[in-house]
Amino acid sequence: MSSIDANEVLSETTMEQGDRDDLKLVPVAESIRYRKRAQSAEKRTEVLSEQLAAANQKVSELSEQLNSLQTEQKLTRRLTAAGAVDLETAVLIAKARLQSDAESAKPTADKADVDDIINQLKKEKQYLFDGAGETVTPVKTAGAKERMSHSQAALEGAAKKAVRSGNRVDLQEYLKLRRNFL
Repeated sequence: MSSIDANEVLSETTMEQGDRDDLKLVPVAESIRYRKRAQSAEKRTEVLSEQLAAANQKVSELSEQLNSLQTEQKLTRRLTAAGAVDLETAVLIAKARLQSDAESAKPTADKADVDDIINQLKKEKQYLFDGAGETVTPVKTAGAKERMSHSQAALEGAAKKAVRSGNRVDLQEYLKLRRNFL
């Protein structure tokens, strides 16, 4: 062993003895108590971190629901303004198209996209919208009875006559006419 090695060993041993002098000895009971406090603090941090993760997940779910509802309201307002007859069906189709556009890397539901989708729906599915002045009357089937073609004025006249006279016969006549209109 050289003199340099011996000096290093001596300096290390004096440092170890100096470190031992600086250390305070803690009673065993107190060290156990510190350890238990540390363990309970670690458990609390784990529980709190789990609660935070659950809260963050809930917040993300609620924000997705809010975005979905806002999009649905926007579509409902725009489709109503466009004259949609079957609003529920039109909203469902428009939402499906918005989602497919969002998945195909297009921007999400901004005003231009919504208007484009509504215009596209008007072209492709005209039956969902008003005919702009065109009224389509359904054709009655053979089993459906045609309503009587008495005018509304005749019904109102019979009602007034029944009220004025208070006669049961007039009331019966009014009810009979009314039945034909309902």
